[in-house]
Amino acid sequence: MSRFTCSTLLTSVLLCLMPQVLLAAGGDISGEVEKQPLNVNAIIMFFIFVLATLGITWWAARKNKTRDDFYAAGGGIKPWQNGTAIAGDFMSAATFLGITGALFAFGYDATLLAVGVMASWPVILFLIAERLRNLGSYTFVDVVSFRLNKKPIRTLSAIGSLSVVLFYLIAQMVGAGKLIQLLFGMEYVYAVVLVSFLMIMYVSFGGMLATTWVQLIKAILLLVGGTYIAFAVLAHFDFSLSAIFQSAIDTHPRGADLMKPGIWMDNPISILSLGLTMMFGIMGLPHILMRFFTVKDAKDARKSVFYATSIMGYFYILIIIIGFGAITFVMNNPDYYTPDGKLMGGGNMVALHLTHIVGGNLVLGFMSAVAFATILAVVAGLTLAGAATVAHDLYAKTFKAGQTVSNAEEIRVSRISTFVLGAISVVLGIAFEHQNIAFVASLAMAIAASVNFPILILAMYWKGLTTRGAVWGGVIGLVSSIGLMILGPGVWVGVLGYEEAIFPHAYPTFYSMPLAFIMIWLLSVTDRSAQAAKEKALFDVQLVRSETGIGASGASDH
Repeated sequence: MSRFTCSTLLTSVLLCLMPQVLLAAGGDISGEVEKQPLNVNAIIMFFIFVLATLGITWWAARKNKTRDDFYAAGGGIKPWQNGTAIAGDFMSAATFLGITGALFAFGYDATLLAVGVMASWPVILFLIAERLRNLGSYTFVDVVSFRLNKKPIRTLSAIGSLSVVLFYLIAQMVGAGKLIQLLFGMEYVYAVVLVSFLMIMYVSFGGMLATTWVQLIKAILLLVGGTYIAFAVLAHFDFSLSAIFQSAIDTHPRGADLMKPGIWMDNPISILSLGLTMMFGIMGLPHILMRFFTVKDAKDARKSVFYATSIMGYFYILIIIIGFGAITFVMNNPDYYTPDGKLMGGGNMVALHLTHIVGGNLVLGFMSAVAFATILAVVAGLTLAGAATVAHDLYAKTFKAGQTVSNAEEIRVSRISTFVLGAISVVLGIAFEHQNIAFVASLAMAIAASVNFPILILAMYWKGLTTRGAVWGGVIGLVSSIGLMILGPGVWVGVLGYEEAIFPHAYPTFYSMPLAFIMIWLLSVTDRSAQAAKEKALFDVQLVRSETGIGASGASDH
């Protein structure tokens, strides 16, 4: 087993789409990453993917004529394509590597990571997808400002969205830079610049159409690789799941306790906070919500969720097979342990160790390339969401409110925003190279759950919501989520170096999200202003559009 394989897995797990995986599996990126020998298979496959996706970007750029095309692919993405792209946002390298590592170490408890994600999608299907598509145009900020005072609510929502985008972008860029540094032996700074350049190319020229196809292709590649590995594990056990689990119990030092809860988390508050962060944080992620505007109508938005849920359900089944199967293949295999008895690279190595066992260097190279493809796809989606927030929500609808902003002008601002976000991502990626970024990604999910989600769900379903309640409740959710995260073990102990955290839990969502809801409600019901009365009266107009789609934007001709 090469040192390259170990380092690749260790750094790949930093590509955190789901920050809870990082905290569970120990995604610390502090310290230097030693350059490794070139993985020729991975590099060849990497270049094939990059060339293919640049070709897609060239094709998509020819179709981007209006802001509808740029932000939402003209609403012409088919449900299966959109659903696969949505699933691709969650079928990340961190999901594949991190959850497998957590299953390897903790067994049953690690299934919380998969269950939390899956639990969010029925809510999205029945409560969010249809109304979101009918009420909005390009971003979820369109929805929350439908009947409220547009300038303050758009400003707050845009700040929340950009906060989530930037925190996620830091995590993705650092992981991408580390992986390229290993694949090519390239200096970290140049690796980050390369990733940023590709990201800018995809987004500024290809828009949502190119971003969707990059995400879709990546998802299919990851499904193919995961299916091969899981099939190889199943074949070894004569396709018996019970045999896989029994072998894991017999092999693992925890024995039968492996299939019982409480090994990883035994604090009910921490478990609930983790579940809330995962479930409701997903419902507030701007780059996920933006995808519901890429289909032609609310019906297709619902279908997209169905496809996404089905694909993710299948993928998580693969992950469970791979995770428990790895216990048998890897745990007692001396080829993957150091002389002092430690697993090479730590628990996050398990997935690629298993890949090497069942597929050799060729499949290992393929999965390494897919890991990088995952980063590019997620980074492109995040950047597009950020550019749309700046150009559409802030520039066109807030700063230029009441003025006509042409398609060309708004797209130009979007492209400028893409370049600026690319430059910021390079600076932050370099600045955070030696830091533990788990808390940064966790903060993104906590902000989404504590700011974006409460305002969005109440804007769609509660007649009593007012601008005062939404703005101040959102500010309180933003401040409390950031403040408690800083006082928690991830920052106070892990980053600042204090012996004990002031706030005992890794995730603040158990406190910050209910606090946001309570303050939004309290400040709305006590608002007796004429503006508040007008906003409440407009709810009936909003309800008709959200249920019927009358007035909603449609798909473009192409």
